[in-house]
Amino acid sequence: MAINFEWYKNPPKAGEEEDQGIHPRIVYNGKITTAELCKRVHQMSSLTVGDVRSAIDTLARICGSELAEGTEVHIEGLGYFAPVLGTTERVTTDMSLSRRVRKMRLKGVKFRPDAQLKERLVSHHVLNMKGLRHSASFSEIEIDIRLKEYFATHDIMFRTDFERVAHLSRATANRHLRRLQEEGKLHNIGTLHRPVYVPVPGFYGRSHASVRYR
Repeated sequence: MAINFEWYKNPPKAGEEEDQGIHPRIVYNGKITTAELCKRVHQMSSLTVGDVRSAIDTLARICGSELAEGTEVHIEGLGYFAPVLGTTERVTTDMSLSRRVRKMRLKGVKFRPDAQLKERLVSHHVLNMKGLRHSASFSEIEIDIRLKEYFATHDIMFRTDFERVAHLSRATANRHLRRLQEEGKLHNIGTLHRPVYVPVPGFYGRSHASVRYR
C-alpha cells in the first residue's frame, strides 16, 4: 500500500499575484471503521471481536474521563492526546477573571503522533496518483468542459463535487465558483453556508425550460 496524492496550486497571498507554488494533498482511501479494526485485531491476536470492542470502548471512556480532567493521555505506539482550550470571543487583560472564565470553551483535542507511528508512516513509499493533474493545469475552458460533462448526468452540484471534477483545492474551487456565478453560468439554490449549484439556463447543456429555481 502507498499514500496517493495530487498536486494543488497554493492560494495567492493578499496583495501578491506571483506564482505561490504547489503543494501535495492526500487522496484518502476511504476510512476504516471500529468494527473493521476489531476484526483486524482479532485476526492478529487471541482476542475475540467482542473482547476487542469492549477494550476499545473502555479505553475511549477512560481517555475521555482523563482528558476532561486536563490530563494528557499517551498511548504507546500511537501518540499523545491533550485537551485544547479556546475562547468564544476576544478576551483582554483588563477583563475580570470571572469574565475571562465565562468566555472559555473546550476547543478540541490535540494529537501528537508517537515516534513509532511516524516511523511506520515514513517507511511507506509515496506514489503519485496516475492520470490526475494539479489545480494549476486546468484553464477556464477546460473547467467549462468538465462541468458540461458533469451536468449531463447530475442535476445539482456541491462544492466538493466541483473540487473532485476539476481537481481543485477548496480555496481555488471557491474562487472559480464565485467567478462562475458572477458570469451568470451557475446559480446557488441552497444557502450561503450550504450552497447547492445548478446551471443557469443556456449553460452546460441546460435549456431554459430544464431548470427551476427555488
